[in-house]
Amino acid sequence: MSPALVLGAIALVVVAWLFACAETGIARVSSFRAEEAVRSGRRGSAKLAQVASDPTRYLNVALLVRVACEMAAAALITYGCLEEFDSTTQALLVAIAIMVLVSYVAVGVSPRTIGRQHPLNTATAAAYVLLPLARIMGPVPSLLILIGNALTPGQGFRRGPFASEAELRAMVDLAEKESLIEAEERRMVHSVFELGDTLVREVMVPRTDLVVIERYKTIRQALTLALRSGFSRIPVTGESEDDIVGIVYLKDLARKTHINRDAENELVSTAMRPAMFVPDTKNAGDLLREMQKERNHVAVAVDEYGGTAGIVTIEDILEEIVGEITDEYDRELPPVEDLGENRFRVTARLGIGDLGELYGLESFDDEDVETVGGLLAKALGRVPIAGASVLVELPDSRTLRLTAEAPAGRRNKIVTVLVEPVGDPSGVTEEEEQPA
Repeated sequence: MSPALVLGAIALVVVAWLFACAETGIARVSSFRAEEAVRSGRRGSAKLAQVASDPTRYLNVALLVRVACEMAAAALITYGCLEEFDSTTQALLVAIAIMVLVSYVAVGVSPRTIGRQHPLNTATAAAYVLLPLARIMGPVPSLLILIGNALTPGQGFRRGPFASEAELRAMVDLAEKESLIEAEERRMVHSVFELGDTLVREVMVPRTDLVVIERYKTIRQALTLALRSGFSRIPVTGESEDDIVGIVYLKDLARKTHINRDAENELVSTAMRPAMFVPDTKNAGDLLREMQKERNHVAVAVDEYGGTAGIVTIEDILEEIVGEITDEYDRELPPVEDLGENRFRVTARLGIGDLGELYGLESFDDEDVETVGGLLAKALGRVPIAGASVLVELPDSRTLRLTAEAPAGRRNKIVTVLVEPVGDPSGVTEEEEQPA
C-alpha cells in the first residue's frame, strides 16, 4: 500500500475524529451554559453562543463532514488493500476489519469520551470551524437531512437531550446519584410532574374537617371563631353545612370592626366574599394557575352531585411540590404525657384503644371512630376547635372529660387533647365553648 494512501486515510480519520468530538461537545452544551460563558468573558464564547442558538444546523454540518471523511478513508483503505492482495475477497475482508477497528476506536469511542468530559472546551473550539464551514456549505446539510427524513419519516434531530418526561425524570435521578442536586430537589422535580396528574380531591381539606360559620351569625361571633380556631378564612354556610354561600376573611372582619365598633352585631353575611367553586375532579396544576391568575387564595370543591366536597387553598397545592409546610412552633409531641392524678395530654391521633389502656380497660372501641380526635369530634357533632370540651362515658361507667387544646400546623388542626376523669358526672352536661 502506497504511503500516500496511508497518509490520506490517516488524515481523513483525524478529521472525522475532530468532528465527532465537535458533535458530542455541541450536543452537551446548552444555550444557558453558552450564555454563562459569555457573561464570564470566556474566550470564543460569542461564537459558542451563536452555535448553541441553532445547534441542529451545526450538528448537521459536523455529521456530514464526519460521515464523508469516514467513507473517504474507507475507500482509500479498500483501494490500497486491492493493490496489496491478489485475492479480491481477502482484500475486502482486510479493509473491512481495518475500518471497523478504526471507526469504532478512533471515531466512535475516543472522541465522544473527550467531548463528554470537556464539552465546553470542545464546543468552543468547534465553533471556530463550524461557523465558516456552515456558511460555505449553505443549505446542503439541511437538504440531505430533509431527504433522509422523507425516506424515513420521523422527528429527525430534536433540540435538547430529552424525548419524553420519563427520560427527564431518569436524568434527574442520575443527577442526584452523582451529587449534582440534593435529594429534596430531586423530589420537588418529580412532584412538579406528578402535580399534573393530581386531582383537587386529593389535596383538599374534606368537608368533615372544615370549621364553618352560619350566615346568620354575627361578625363578633365570626371574629371569636377565627381567633380560637386559628383560621383566617372561614366558609360561610346557608341552609346546611353542605351549602357554602361565601368565604369570610379575618382581615375583612377586623377592618370592619375597627372602622365601626357597632358592626360587631351585623350579620357575617354582610362581610363575606363570593366563593370560587371548582369540581373536585379538576386538575390541581390547572387550578393553581387559575387561582394565581384570578388572585384567589381559596376555592370550594364540589362533588359530582353538586354537594360541597371540601376546601382547597394555594398552600394545599404547593405542599404537593415542596412538602408539608410547618412553622417554628410545630414540634414532635409524645403520644401520651402523664400530668398526674389520672390526667393525660394525648395526641389527637392516639387510638381509642390506647386511651382505654391508660384507664385500665382491656378493650375500648367505637364502630364509628378510631382516634381520640375522632371521638371528640363525634361527641361534639362538629369539627373541634381549641377549648371545645365534651364528656365521654367509658364501658365501666366512668366518665372522662375531653378538652381540645391549642391547634397547630398550617391547617390549624387540634393536635393534643386533655383527658381527665370526672368524679361525679351527675348534674354535669356536655359543654362546648364554640360560638353559638
